[in-house]
Amino acid sequence: MKATRTPQNDALQDLREVSEAIRRRLVSPVEVVTTCLDRIERLQPRLNAFITVTADVALRAAKAAEKEIDQGRWKGHLHGIPVGVKDFYDTAGLRTTAAFERFRDRIPKKDAVAVEKLKRAGAIVIGKTNMHKLGMGTTGLDSCFGPAINPWNANHIPGGSSSGSAAAIASGLCYATLDTDAIGSCRLPAACCGVVGFKGSYGAIDLKGILDGEQPPDDTIRWLSHAGITTRSVQDAALVFELLEDRHNNRHSPGRDGDGPQKSLRIGVADNCKMDEEVSRVFEKALTAIRSLGHVVSRASAPLTDFSKGIAKIESDRKEIGRLAFKDVDVLVLPTTATATLTIGGARENPLALSPELTMFANYYGLPAVSVPAGTDGRGLPVGLQFVAKPADEDVVLRLASQYEAAAEFAKRHRMT
Repeated sequence: MKATRTPQNDALQDLREVSEAIRRRLVSPVEVVTTCLDRIERLQPRLNAFITVTADVALRAAKAAEKEIDQGRWKGHLHGIPVGVKDFYDTAGLRTTAAFERFRDRIPKKDAVAVEKLKRAGAIVIGKTNMHKLGMGTTGLDSCFGPAINPWNANHIPGGSSSGSAAAIASGLCYATLDTDAIGSCRLPAACCGVVGFKGSYGAIDLKGILDGEQPPDDTIRWLSHAGITTRSVQDAALVFELLEDRHNNRHSPGRDGDGPQKSLRIGVADNCKMDEEVSRVFEKALTAIRSLGHVVSRASAPLTDFSKGIAKIESDRKEIGRLAFKDVDVLVLPTTATATLTIGGARENPLALSPELTMFANYYGLPAVSVPAGTDGRGLPVGLQFVAKPADEDVVLRLASQYEAAAEFAKRHRMT
């Protein structure tokens, strides 16, 4: 394969851009993987974004991908692309720890279903990303391998539980990560680290193979858990979702437009969210960009959820959510977090110090939701904006988020450390 060497800064390109360069044989998978491994070698000591790095395995996979593409057997947009996998998902022959001391040397025999799909599509697993222990916190500070570091400011939390994934994507260590989201576990760190965090509807991506064979989670976690995807752009999240989506279980929305004419959307701006002054300032500026997109914008009420009531009515509540919250709007818009990113000192004593009050309703009702960078607070730290739609409307939520991303000044800013 004749290719031009990827400059170090190209590690911060979007997945779609690098994929096209690989497909056209302007750059080789070996060069792309080598660039990411070089950045990991340089930045991992400072960021602690990975629990395990698979350099030798990734390079062998990259050479195999290069040979396949040379022979005209390009498998699609993920072929030859370095990705990370949250250390919740089983990976055959590679330890899966959930950042938990008792699982430090746990080595599964089989890949999780979603990991297997990534590999079949030619994606190259470059490592297992750090996380809040057992996914049981929103700060990202508790891991038996040490906490991941927010690449924007080491004195502030990276968010959790997918802490290492957000840090890795923000710093150009890989192009996408496979994550989980039970109360905001993917979207909260994405907001703290200035990247895109997306989860589909309940059951949209198969979760089989998360700590397989260990004690299963309780019913609450089982109902709330969704797969997550972290990337540097909304379009990249859509590409990964298209690959991983379980089409048997996830019914497409009748409004999926493909490449045809796209109708105007009814956007509901949530007016029942409490937020601090810094988040409010960024949110109001984001609304200016949203109003410029040509959609119908009105005030609406987000179906924020009090988990103290439990999950006894969760199935019936999910059946009713379209009528109750999306009768007059197609997409809800609200901040991802109610507060600006917390300092480590202010969050250390409470694993849930970063409140999930604005994210967890999407898990309860099984709604597709994405967090997109919207700007920075007064300390220069990212603030996230969230788009949420009714079940199976992933195409709608991703389309609007992508339009906003293109219009927003913050869209292409990522943290080069």
